Amino acid sequence: MGAHGVKAVFFDLDNTLVDTAAAGRRAIEEGGGLTGTSRPLQVIKALQTKHHYSEGEARLVCDKVQAKLLRECHDPAKMCITDLRISHWEEAIQETTGGEANRHLAAECYFLWKTTRLKHLTLAEDIRGMLTELRKDLRLLLLTNGDKQTQREKIEACACQPFFDAIVVGGEQKEEKPAPSIFRYCCDLLGLQPAECVMVGDSLDTDIQGGLNAGLKATVWLNKAVTTPEDISPVPHYIIASVLDLPSVLQKMEHKMNSQLGTDHIASNNE
Repeated sequence: MGAHGVKAVFFDLDNTLVDTAAAGRRAIEEGGGLTGTSRPLQVIKALQTKHHYSEGEARLVCDKVQAKLLRECHDPAKMCITDLRISHWEEAIQETTGGEANRHLAAECYFLWKTTRLKHLTLAEDIRGMLTELRKDLRLLLLTNGDKQTQREKIEACACQPFFDAIVVGGEQKEEKPAPSIFRYCCDLLGLQPAECVMVGDSLDTDIQGGLNAGLKATVWLNKAVTTPEDISPVPHYIIASVLDLPSVLQKMEHKMNSQLGTDHIASNNE
C-alpha cells in the first residue's frame, strides 16, 4: 500500500478512535462511586441521594457542565486542567441552586465523572483489528489535541499505545492542530514527507484544516451525521461515516495512484 505514495496514517483520538462524547454522557448517567458510600452511584444519583438535589436540579447541573466543556478554553500556563474542570462543576452548581460556592461538592462530582468516563473509554475490538491490519503495511501515528495530563490518561485508559508507531499530544507541543508545525513534527518522527501521510479525524477545523495546511497527501473526515452538509469548509479529500471505512478509502487511493502511474508510463512511452 505504501509503495506508491501513502506510507503513514495519522489518527485523531477523541470521537474518532474512541467515543469520548458517549463516555462523558455515560459518566453522568451510569455507575461510578463516591468515597464513603456503600453502593455505586452516578453523578445525578449522587447529587440526589447524598446532597438532596431534585432530579431536575441534578440534571441541570450536569447539562451546564457539558455546555462548559464544549466551550472550554484551557491555558495550562494559567490553570491546571483539574482546577478548571472543578470550576466548571462549581459554577454549574451555583448557577443552578444559588447560594454559596461549594468547591468540595464540585470536586466530588468532577472526580466521579472523570473516573467513570475513563472506565468507559475503550478502543473497540473491530477498530483494534483494523489498526493491526493497517500497521502491516503502514506507519500509524496518534495525533491528539488537548491537555497533556487529560490526553495521556485517556490514552492509558483505552490502552491504544501498542497500535501506534508514535503518539503526539498537542498539549506537549508548542502548537496544536491545525498548526502546520505539529504535523511537520509528526512527519519528522516517522522520517516521512507530508505527501506520504494521511490525516483521519472528526474535526474539520483541526484535523482536516490542519492536514490541508501541512500539505498532507490526503485528509479523511469522519462524519457520523446521517447527512453531510452541502457547503462544508474546509473541504476534505474523502468523507467516511465510520472509521472502519478507512481501509476502503486507502484502497481507492492506491488504485487511483496506480492508474495515474500507468497513465504517466504510457504517456512517457508515446513521447
